Amino acid sequence: MPSRSKGDGVLALASSRRKTARAMAVVRKGSGRLYINGFPVEVFAPNEFVRMKILEPLWLAKDYTSDIDIYVRVMGGGFMAQADAIRMAVGRALVEYTGSEHLKELFKEYDRTILKGDPRQTEPKKYGGRSARARFQKSYR
Repeated sequence: MPSRSKGDGVLALASSRRKTARAMAVVRKGSGRLYINGFPVEVFAPNEFVRMKILEPLWLAKDYTSDIDIYVRVMGGGFMAQADAIRMAVGRALVEYTGSEHLKELFKEYDRTILKGDPRQTEPKKYGGRSARARFQKSYR
């Protein structure tokens, strides 16, 4: 995994969150590949829908990605929250790397969540019931 400092060939850094999943993306010179936790995206996401969701920012920015590699480190959450966090980190890293307002507008027009996350979290369970809002029923009265 690449270092976190902006030296050593690092061109751009970006991070993102979705629910409890956290992702950090690093852009370096390369051959247009995406690595997640050290594995190519084809190995990391064998599910085609998840892989397509992760690769959306790369398809939209295909003019900019031929000479770079993107390394993503992701942890926490489920596989879909991780996919959303990866997608957002990659989109933000590409915008930072290119500095292109056109690319930023393209991402916003296609899907705003590529750049801006969804802040919703699971509501915690409370006493007196089986879930966050539901309450136990009474058999008397």
